[in-house]
Amino acid sequence: MAGAIGGGIGLGGGMLLAESGSSSSVLSQHDPVTGTQVNAETGTVQFAASKTSASTVDIAVRSGRSGAEGTGVILTPDGYVLTNNHVVGGGGQIAVTLPDGTVKSAQVVGTSPSYDLAVIKLDGASGLTPAELGKSSSLTVGQQVVAIGSPLGLEGTVTSGIVSAMNRTVEAKGDDGQPVIYNGIQTDASINSGNSGGPLVNLDGQVIGINSAILSSGQNSGNIGLGFAIPIDTASRVANELIKSGVATKPQLGVTGTDSDTGAASVSSVVPGSAAEQAGIKAGETVTKVNGRNVSSFADLVAQISANAPGAKITLTVTDGQGNNPRDVEVTLGSQQDKSPQTTGQTDSGYEQQDPYGSPYGSVPGGR
Repeated sequence: MAGAIGGGIGLGGGMLLAESGSSSSVLSQHDPVTGTQVNAETGTVQFAASKTSASTVDIAVRSGRSGAEGTGVILTPDGYVLTNNHVVGGGGQIAVTLPDGTVKSAQVVGTSPSYDLAVIKLDGASGLTPAELGKSSSLTVGQQVVAIGSPLGLEGTVTSGIVSAMNRTVEAKGDDGQPVIYNGIQTDASINSGNSGGPLVNLDGQVIGINSAILSSGQNSGNIGLGFAIPIDTASRVANELIKSGVATKPQLGVTGTDSDTGAASVSSVVPGSAAEQAGIKAGETVTKVNGRNVSSFADLVAQISANAPGAKITLTVTDGQGNNPRDVEVTLGSQQDKSPQTTGQTDSGYEQQDPYGSPYGSVPGGR
């Protein structure tokens, strides 16, 4: 459906994240023409850009003659930075340009392939300005948002738009051909190659998503008003785990399947001992809803499950193979280390490899 943007898709102790914090109501700037002071009031694009730019970095990765460029969000004063896995997961030397122009080397702390997230640690960093993290669960469709990043290498670029939709099933594909499926935020704020890993923020300057993918059309590999971000509620959980232990976890239902004829998720097999088996779900049945929200495909089921934390209790609506006899089943999701991307278990052409610049399903451009 959508291609990750910015690099190639490829999963220590330290200070953990604060998901919210106090913020000043006004940031001061100077009018470049008159030299007089201009106040950026909270609730404006100007305020959001001014506040968040201080916590946004440019990331360049070089490996031999190849490379990738993306964006990152500063999480801690001592240099933990959140970005996309497809920006740094391919390996190579990492150079991070700070808001003041200082360049620091960095090392990968850990990666989360299923969510296309990674945390890096800057060498010798201190006194950085951490981003303020908001709550993606409080977003509403139509709400104004701002994206900050380095599209096509243009560092510190600010674009604005709205939340176009919530709970989109994003199926992105990386350089290795592996699909990444997550429950994303859709926005029309312009994002392009190089914006990967950068913040999507509300007008209070709080990060509510990590920009990760775009949907392209035909030969157009750039933005067409359909961009996707990983919700910060998920990203912050994953980042905290990576900072703490270097490894993230993901929820496990324990089924494989395909799209059903009725537009839901048909269960092909159930993993022995899994959460699904313990809840009484059987092969041949169909999952039609997760916590009351319709399931449109097996990929959608994967995305909706991934939006939950391991150990969460959810309610699945299940029918027989003909769509009859619906029943609600309470499931306590299992947990597994996130060392490989979420997949649907499908064997059809749903995840065909696509030419990165000719695909109608988006692209994985590599840097600028």
